[in-house]
Amino acid sequence: MSPTPVTLEDVKRRPEVVAFVEKANEYTGAIGFTEHGVRHATLTANIASNILKRLGAEERQAQLAAIAAYLHDIGNLVGRHNHEDTGAVLAGRILAGLGMDPEEQAIVMGAIGNHEEPHGEPVSSVSAAVILSDKSDVHRSRVRNPDPTTFDIHDRVNYAVEHSFLRVDEKTRTITLELTIDTALSQVMEYFEIFLSRMVMCRRAAGFLGCSFKLQINGAKLL
Repeated sequence: MSPTPVTLEDVKRRPEVVAFVEKANEYTGAIGFTEHGVRHATLTANIASNILKRLGAEERQAQLAAIAAYLHDIGNLVGRHNHEDTGAVLAGRILAGLGMDPEEQAIVMGAIGNHEEPHGEPVSSVSAAVILSDKSDVHRSRVRNPDPTTFDIHDRVNYAVEHSFLRVDEKTRTITLELTIDTALSQVMEYFEIFLSRMVMCRRAAGFLGCSFKLQINGAKLL
């Protein structure tokens, strides 16, 4: 451990992090993807940290999950394809520059490199928390296309989600993604059409943490 462990706030203040998150969001927008900027990074960092805290993990593990989640999409500034691998390498350089302990760097890099389906796997508790936090962020606020008449299925499904919440019950060891979907905008089946592989990944991540994964849409338990 370094004398003063690197925190999420240290990471956020780095000029390259500010630039990388901004440009990753700009470039994903240019190819028609939903928001991948500060909002997504901040939300996933908070959720990832909360997951581990609720499950009784040490504070440092929760902090590493927050750091990994905040940085998980920076590889998009190079390209969408294999952005998880690129992001892991970029994050490693940033964290080394901050003086982070090499073992902690490895944990964060492994989490970033394994956050994307179909090849990502929960390789640590930090990794599992990042997967769950990332895949649970589906919401209309992520849609950037201003014209609903030109929505593709990803825009339509995200825009239809009025509320999303990842509930962690430490007593029953269950992690439940609760969604409220406006079915006049998108049918529940469309959600499964594009997000089934993500839900399978969430189930594996929850299992790594010793939990079961549940999906609840409009009050109905579907998984």
